[in-house]
Amino acid sequence: MPSSDPALSHTPNITLSAAEAALAACKAQSRQIGVPMNIAIVDTTLYLLAFSRMPGAKLTSIDIAINKAFTAAGHREGTHTYKDKATVSGAPMVGVHNSNSGRFTTIGGGLPIKVDGVVVGAIGCSTGTPAQDQQVAQAGVDAVLELLGRERKIEAKL
Repeated sequence: MPSSDPALSHTPNITLSAAEAALAACKAQSRQIGVPMNIAIVDTTLYLLAFSRMPGAKLTSIDIAINKAFTAAGHREGTHTYKDKATVSGAPMVGVHNSNSGRFTTIGGGLPIKVDGVVVGAIGCSTGTPAQDQQVAQAGVDAVLELLGRERKIEAKL
């Protein structure tokens, strides 16, 4: 139960079961498009909650997937949004990829999971093109939101 104490903050986070549902959906989407993925899921602490390396996924993409999830959760927006803001000379965020000990990434494929406008975690996928990675991450986000919708419907009936 949330505290009414103004000195305390209660941030909602995805659960391990929600992360596992997201992993399953990401893997299914990955298989559907024929691109094996590294899939990382973090909660609002930006730390890894779940990870999967599918057979055939690029080993050099492991850290990239984790960093995509880290960036999406920490900055509360998809990593694809930084393409023009951070990679074009003179853009307002040029060099941001050097922040956070080099963990901030501007490569598409990291998406925050938002519930009622609040970030509760994020998914980062890597091995394919940025568009493929984002497509697979979106499947995971959709699975978490679907799971939450089912749970809310069940609670409403009780």
